[in-house]
Amino acid sequence: MFNRFILIAIFVPLAIILIALAVANRELVAFTLDPFNPGNPKLTLTLPLFIFLFLALAIGMIVGSLATWVKQGRYRKLARQRGVEAENLRQAVSRAPAAPQSPAHGSAQGSALPKPTA
Repeated sequence: MFNRFILIAIFVPLAIILIALAVANRELVAFTLDPFNPGNPKLTLTLPLFIFLFLALAIGMIVGSLATWVKQGRYRKLARQRGVEAENLRQAVSRAPAAPQSPAHGSAQGSALPKPTA
């Protein structure tokens, strides 16, 4: 139910806004990679403006995701180390021989008291 709410409340309006942006900005624009000779046809792309906008958005999301992933690397490393330590402890416990329980610690049979003599 929550996922449906997120879909309706956030993604549907976002999609409507992006579609309106694409329709409003469909004129061709020139994007050149040569600052010294802007008319160079080999280094100039002529595409609708909304494609450049969407590419900038996608590149920004990828760069931001990579920066977050790199920044959180130490936490992932720590989690892996703790996972390995926990697995080593589980294996050590499963390999350890079962220690006999003394009556003072309470066994599953109850307390072991001597039988009364008559």
